[in-house]
Amino acid sequence: MKHEITLIPGDGIGPEISEAMRRAVEATGVSVEWVLAEAGGCVVRKYKTPLPQAVIDSIRRTKVAIKGPIVTPVGRGFRSVNVKLRQELDLFACVRPCKLYKGVNSRYKKIDIVVVRENTEDLYAGIEFEKGTKEVEDLISVIQKKSGAKIKKGSSLSIKPISESASKRIAEFAFNYAKANNRKKVTCVHKANIMKFTDGLFLESARFVAKKFPGIEFEDRIVDNMCMQLVQKPELYDVLVLPNLYGDIISDLCAGLVGGLGVAPGANIGTHTALFEPTHGSAPKYKGQNKVNPTAIILSGVLMLRHIGEVKAADRLEKAVAAVIEEGKSVTYDLKKDRNDPTAVGTQEMADAIIAKL
Repeated sequence: MKHEITLIPGDGIGPEISEAMRRAVEATGVSVEWVLAEAGGCVVRKYKTPLPQAVIDSIRRTKVAIKGPIVTPVGRGFRSVNVKLRQELDLFACVRPCKLYKGVNSRYKKIDIVVVRENTEDLYAGIEFEKGTKEVEDLISVIQKKSGAKIKKGSSLSIKPISESASKRIAEFAFNYAKANNRKKVTCVHKANIMKFTDGLFLESARFVAKKFPGIEFEDRIVDNMCMQLVQKPELYDVLVLPNLYGDIISDLCAGLVGGLGVAPGANIGTHTALFEPTHGSAPKYKGQNKVNPTAIILSGVLMLRHIGEVKAADRLEKAVAAVIEEGKSVTYDLKKDRNDPTAVGTQEMADAIIAKL
């Protein structure tokens, strides 16, 4: 069976790691017809937007996409293309497995945590009001009148929406994921001790859903304590379910436990479509140098293969990645014990080594 998949190379190092992933996926023997789609800062001049409508239309049609990293300007410029794609396609579940492979430099011996992040709400909903505008002054006036809270002059505001429906939906996803993948425990991460109505609703919803899955252990942790727990005893945790902002932060923390973002894959899952991507950024300073680690996007390809039902191919590709990393010979500089090791190979050479193990 031939699978039609939208491929978005992205910005910076995106095109070269996307090429490494493409070759590795094809080497499994799975038949794929790639539909190329352009998005990101690199296409703004051409299309007057970082996210042309044709990209969204392509993903809706193929129902599956994989993308390289796309730049998000800090404090200026266009809003995140990644966030826009998740909202536009209702990719409500961000799944980021953080698994420690033998041979990766880490302070730990065994970690296998899956972060399940609600992808559409919270502060990432992008509902912001800029300081000095009539809109923000009107909103501040209403808030002060309704709540009695004092807000300083010259403030900007962000709105944090958390709904019962989205909270229950992501909790259901986390428990179903745990059940389907023989996971034993789901931990809900929140700050409900302070944000009693928003995070409180998220926690309440998770507790409600947990009752439907008596065979899976459920617990909750306050987000700051969760950070400490993950550093001290990560082996106690299995599946974590979190609101959007905490999920973004905690997934990077968990990636750090297993060797960094270079080995951290990601999936964004909706009811009708799915988008796979590495969790790291576009690293423009390394663009075109054939230097960066392709593991994260190749492992994202593994997640994609499992999603489209090519489980055996996915398992073989993951084992090939694990074997190359454990061997430690044909790996990029960041996977060497000494990052200045002259035997480090390039992006495509590491992909070649992975392909040779299939």
